[in-house]
Amino acid sequence: MTSLLVSQPKPTSHITPKGHPERAQRLLAVASALEKPQFGQLKRETSQPADLALGTLVHDKSVLRSIQTARPAEGIGQIDGDTFVSPGSLDAAATALGAAMRALEAVAMGEVDNAFCAIRPPGHHAEANKAMGFCLLNTIAITARLAQQMYGASRIAIIDFDVHHGNGTQDIFYNDKSVFYASSHQMPLFPGTGAASETGAGNVFNAPLSANSDGEQMREAYNNLILPALNNFAPDFILLSAGFDAHHRDPLANLNWTNNDFGWVTGKLMDMAAKHCENRIVSLLEGGYDLEGLAGGVSAHMSMLERGVL
Repeated sequence: MTSLLVSQPKPTSHITPKGHPERAQRLLAVASALEKPQFGQLKRETSQPADLALGTLVHDKSVLRSIQTARPAEGIGQIDGDTFVSPGSLDAAATALGAAMRALEAVAMGEVDNAFCAIRPPGHHAEANKAMGFCLLNTIAITARLAQQMYGASRIAIIDFDVHHGNGTQDIFYNDKSVFYASSHQMPLFPGTGAASETGAGNVFNAPLSANSDGEQMREAYNNLILPALNNFAPDFILLSAGFDAHHRDPLANLNWTNNDFGWVTGKLMDMAAKHCENRIVSLLEGGYDLEGLAGGVSAHMSMLERGVL
């Protein structure tokens, strides 16, 4: 496998309040983990900013306006109880989208088999009509639309293994049969969506996981629901909302995944990509708030993407 890592040039430009779990140190921990000798052959690029007007592919125009209105000239502004915006936040959102677009291009054009984007802020909670849950714009949803419009991928699969349900991604594609959305997540937990009964137009597959469960329940969910449904969908392209907050160390949830569990789910999704879409996977970082757990989960994910082994 050939893999690409796309990073942001200024991961610290999006500032959150002291003590906030979504903080710049997250990307510094990821960068440190991926600088280890085992990743010496990994292709690496730094992203360029994208045009945030592309957000209108999946968001109402009011979403970007609301972020711009909340953005202060200095200090930190607030969108909701836990979503903040600083003077550099839109620059960060632009380079996050730029990273996703470059990864999409590299994979679609056959330069690499797969790519991982180390980006923030996360995106999967941002709905069609509002930013929320640490998220400003839904980067993975925009990327899905770009894959369809720019590279002719008619059937996009988004698999979300963040511990929190991706309510924004589900909201955007809920009635769109061209986009498959599957999520494994702790329930009950923020944002309160993601029941198994939420099936959209037959394109949504939610696998709620019980608090304090571990990789065994996760494997059952993927083997019994998500992987068979993904196989039936036969995607042209696979996108991953790669959150690492199901890790047993994470402070915001109560699942007990290990690094090997993240490697296992990555490998199973790679098998689907090999079968249906010539290995094409683009993975975007979402959550993960314990720095050691985040670094370990990302390392396992990247090891599997790059070499097919942990």
